[in-house]
Amino acid sequence: MDLRLPGARWLRSRRVIAAAAAVVVLAGAGTWTAVASDEAPAVRRADRVMAMEGGVRIDTSYFTSGGDGRRPAVLLGHGFGGSKDDVREQAEELARDGYAVLTWSARGFGKSTGRIGLNDPKGEVADVSRLIDWLAGRPEVRLDEDGDPRVGMAGGSYGGAIALLGAGYDDRVDAIAPAITYFDLADALFPNGVFKKLWAGVFVNSGGGCGKFEAALCAMYERVAESGVPDAEARELLEARSPSAVAGRIDVPTLLLQGQTDSLFPLGQADAAAKAIRANGAPVDVDWIAGGHDGGDPEGDRVRERVRSWFDRYLKGDEGADTGPAFRVTRTGGVDSTDGRAVLTGASADTYPGLANGGRAVPLTGREKQSFANPAGAGPPAISSLPGLGGTGGLAQLSSLGVGVSLDFPGQYARFESAPVADDLRITGSPTVTVHVESSGEDAVLFGKVYDVGPDGRQQVLPSQLVTPLRVEGAKAGKDVTITLPAVDHEVRKGHRLRLVLASTDLGYASPAAPATYTVSLKSDLTVPTAPRVTTAAAPLPAWVVWLPVAGALIALALLLTGRRRTTAPAPDPGLADVPLQITDLGKRYTRSSDRYAVRDLSFRVEKGQVLGLLGPNGAGKTTTLRMLMGLIKPDSGEIRVFGHAIRPGAPVLSRVGAFVEGAGFLPHLSGRENLELYWRATGRPAEDAHLEEALAIAGLGDALARAVRTYSQGMRQRLAIAQAMLGLPDLLILDEPTNGLDPPQIREMREVMIRYAAAGRTVIVSSHLLSEVEQSCTHLVVMDRGQLVQAGPVDEIVGSGDTLLVGTVTPVDEPVAEKIAALPGIASAVRTDEGLLVRLDADGTAPRLVAELVRLEVPVASVGPHRRLEDAFLTLIGGSA
Repeated sequence: MDLRLPGARWLRSRRVIAAAAAVVVLAGAGTWTAVASDEAPAVRRADRVMAMEGGVRIDTSYFTSGGDGRRPAVLLGHGFGGSKDDVREQAEELARDGYAVLTWSARGFGKSTGRIGLNDPKGEVADVSRLIDWLAGRPEVRLDEDGDPRVGMAGGSYGGAIALLGAGYDDRVDAIAPAITYFDLADALFPNGVFKKLWAGVFVNSGGGCGKFEAALCAMYERVAESGVPDAEARELLEARSPSAVAGRIDVPTLLLQGQTDSLFPLGQADAAAKAIRANGAPVDVDWIAGGHDGGDPEGDRVRERVRSWFDRYLKGDEGADTGPAFRVTRTGGVDSTDGRAVLTGASADTYPGLANGGRAVPLTGREKQSFANPAGAGPPAISSLPGLGGTGGLAQLSSLGVGVSLDFPGQYARFESAPVADDLRITGSPTVTVHVESSGEDAVLFGKVYDVGPDGRQQVLPSQLVTPLRVEGAKAGKDVTITLPAVDHEVRKGHRLRLVLASTDLGYASPAAPATYTVSLKSDLTVPTAPRVTTAAAPLPAWVVWLPVAGALIALALLLTGRRRTTAPAPDPGLADVPLQITDLGKRYTRSSDRYAVRDLSFRVEKGQVLGLLGPNGAGKTTTLRMLMGLIKPDSGEIRVFGHAIRPGAPVLSRVGAFVEGAGFLPHLSGRENLELYWRATGRPAEDAHLEEALAIAGLGDALARAVRTYSQGMRQRLAIAQAMLGLPDLLILDEPTNGLDPPQIREMREVMIRYAAAGRTVIVSSHLLSEVEQSCTHLVVMDRGQLVQAGPVDEIVGSGDTLLVGTVTPVDEPVAEKIAALPGIASAVRTDEGLLVRLDADGTAPRLVAELVRLEVPVASVGPHRRLEDAFLTLIGGSA
């Protein structure tokens, strides 16, 4: 079955010739190796050196698995500065999945010879066609016709660009999956006429120096690096090596995976590619992953799985293969305190929204005609990102965790600001704004950025650490310009403000060395894309929902029967009639004869309107305490009083308590409303006491209540479970790990549910291991360890003041350097750790100034991350027992 689409495919002028004539395999260079495991079929690898035109030798590896029979082939390219060895693991996986996989080291890398041509059509791209010729002669490779193998291409960065170029130059390529790559290399390195000097330097150095490149490329780099201004000849040279040069010829199914934390190849590169390829009639899916060239999570397993499914559909012809949504974006929501990893989730849409979908006007205010300087020598430069600082701790990832490291120098920028946003605002795409620019010189070079500013005005986050450089020619006479700001996916929380900054310098770019004065005035509102059709994907329905309702009904019946028993309990305490919960000297042994306590001498009090977080490591006694509070087990000592009534199994006051523990089971074929009505009838209480509508309004499920529960996302099922716990509007609501299994948007929704419920004067007690979430949703805390109370009180008091950052370094920091850092203004302390430095800021210290000082002191920074304030306090309180 031929899955290639009709269209204006570019046919090469020469006919396809036999593989044996096109590529010479050097005698004796082939080596077969079997890669086997107990769980998976063995993979056979053949290493060969192939001779190309001009005497260039390309080092290759060929992977196959399984028995006889023809199969599709995949060409797998590597990133810049790497080699074929970097993609070996993915090659083996694809081979086990039924593909013939060919990897190679590009010219100038690994063991391959030749000069680096940055994917020169006459060099690296021509090599790809000869590799396809070779595949056409393999007996195990499926052919569409003589000399035309069924073949796909994939790779990241440099390897992603060659996949796009391969599809544009060779009509035999049938499907591609390029990742974190460029569509127009000139636009990537010379955006809006500004030289991206640090990234260009990284390129040259990681390639082995200027002498490793083709002579024309080396001369171009040296010329532009010296002048700081890209010329027309430089642009033409890079454009000719870009997929955009053959945009009209790329018409194969394309999966574009682009990184959000990427100041080298930002999201706009994938957007341009998507538009061009879709215009040719080919199917295109777009996936914005969490990582990129500036760090973050590369999502390796998920990305490889999606690429495999893409090839299953478009190379194997498996129409049942799930290729995923037309658009997907990974979102980051805080840090999981159990392992310190960023919590990731996905949102999706049935169509790719582009970068300007759902525009919303955000008014900005600021002084008219703000004047600022471009200093002589363009120094000191503002800091947005540190290009080349990769890894999972890259600086760009910090913005998604609420930490800002950007730095703008006074007198070198104009600033405009919005009012606090009334509701959470999700930006998905490229904001735009029009300004009037004047310069004392002929041209002006500006760097536009949009900050997310917290309510206190100090927390200032630059989403993904991205800026838009802009050269304004003819600015001396004054000029209106529309600035397209970096494409991001970022949520601005309610009460935060947007701040537009136009700076004269940036560390990553070349600015004019001559001093000048720029004057900027606003000409429009800031237009923010919201992509309203991009929504969090529904989570799969767990298998336990089928049988858990039955167990739940039995438990409810047992509680009901227990509740009807007459128990003897102490008299109510009138002085505690308005106190939701008071626990006094509570104790519970593991067994009656044991001296070991699950809970011991525990005392605390909860007031109306509080959202109280119950924290502690595993084994702290939290669950045992909650079970005693709900009357499920009896304490060995002490007492629990709810609104003055002592708690015993079946105590009538428990009707004022609602509980959500370890999820709730629902009948999947019934609607949300029908499930709640069925549950309430099972309690035997009057229907009018359910207050169903009030509980549903707080849970915020809207029209989804009429849908079958099997269509619900995990977050919606959790909210339905909370609504079930709120039936009867209990005065005390107990939630045990209500955010388990939820992604960040769903966690935020759950937080809002708890806050709305407590706002009416009711009380919520929540046990959770997500410390960042507890810090945002709770008003008070109770910290337990080994069954005993460690501390109780308002969140602010327990957390305390001061900010702590963990600075990772490439090499250990010497003690004299640490002492210099500790003595800097704004630094309370700097302590060496195995990872680098633990720096505590005082009241005058900020993260941007810290980063600037570290750069000045030449500290080899590899990462800067938040030492989360509540986590820090929590670990201090429990002495590291977590």
